[in-house]
Amino acid sequence: MKRYELLVFDWDGTLMDSAGEIVAAMQNAIQEIGLPERSPDRMRELIGLGLDDVLARLFPELDTQRVRARLHAYRVRYGMKRSAAELFPPVRGALDTLKARGFTMAVATGKSRRGLDSALRSTGTEGYFRWTRCADESTPKPAPDMLEEILLWSATVPENALMIGDTEYDVAMARAAGVDAIGVGCGVHDAQRLRRAGAIEVLDSVETLPEWLACERRSA
Repeated sequence: MKRYELLVFDWDGTLMDSAGEIVAAMQNAIQEIGLPERSPDRMRELIGLGLDDVLARLFPELDTQRVRARLHAYRVRYGMKRSAAELFPPVRGALDTLKARGFTMAVATGKSRRGLDSALRSTGTEGYFRWTRCADESTPKPAPDMLEEILLWSATVPENALMIGDTEYDVAMARAAGVDAIGVGCGVHDAQRLRRAGAIEVLDSVETLPEWLACERRSA
């Protein structure tokens, strides 16, 4: 009987309503250091990738490492603004339900370790996730490395894990690791794009994940 044991969540756009804030921060940094302007839509659709991938896609005509160095200097000079983004309203209740049902939960995110730790502290969600992996600790999405490391640490076979995310990069990472993926439509990429990438289902939000898992277990 098929039963998922390990649930691995993306963060931005899946658990936290942060896409708008990320785009605004990117636009501000680009303007401050004099990079060519890019549209908010173009920036938004890259949320979830590692920084080098984002820069390479936004500025293919520029040297990625030089752009990265300029961004780093900007951050050192002005510091990191404290995030005001919050969890999507239904998320905490869903996490409480999943924890009570005995699921092991983890996070695999395009955020930096510093950014994720800050988000976990500000939302008080550290206790929900046994493992977390960030883009500056491993090869970022859509490579499978972050997810494979979590599978190794948790001693979980891919068939017993489920990835939950809002972008095709989450789905591609899962597929490369041999893990099923569920899409959520509350974030960056639409349902059609998520299904094309290989999501086995697309839910409106994490709110309905406990119900979906219960149905999946009964029908297995």
